[in-house]
Amino acid sequence: MNTQDYHYTECGLDNVIVADADFDIVDDDGEKIIQIPAVGMLHRAIAEGLINQSGALSGAEIRFLRTEIGMTQAQLAKLLHRDTQSVGRWERDECPIEPTQDMTLRQIARDQLSITLSYGITELSALVTPQASQNQIKIRRVADANNPYQSAA
Repeated sequence: MNTQDYHYTECGLDNVIVADADFDIVDDDGEKIIQIPAVGMLHRAIAEGLINQSGALSGAEIRFLRTEIGMTQAQLAKLLHRDTQSVGRWERDECPIEPTQDMTLRQIARDQLSITLSYGITELSALVTPQASQNQIKIRRVADANNPYQSAA
């Protein structure tokens, strides 16, 4: 096994790094294939990193959270009291998500995925302020069979 940082773009996000990843690299007819164990747990750790990061959620991050909680754009739109087109525009980065909907989406993800949200409503309100650059989500692989990935914020 090779322990190194892995830029995990397969989840649809370009800002996720899995630190100290010891993923198996399997040679299959001359191609290197990365085998990632417990992908569902990895995605849960990514979601935890997203809901606890500062700055407004990007379109790709909104789409990632929505799909992880198992909702369609229409279902999320209904919960957020917006129309389906609004969710689509957020996900395509055509317009930013409003801070109130950003906060609510983080809370929905927290509830649906049983994730700890590190902030109360006052801190969360300050947290969702738009930023000029996208934050990196760093996940660390740990030796815990029940929870092999942790947000390394």
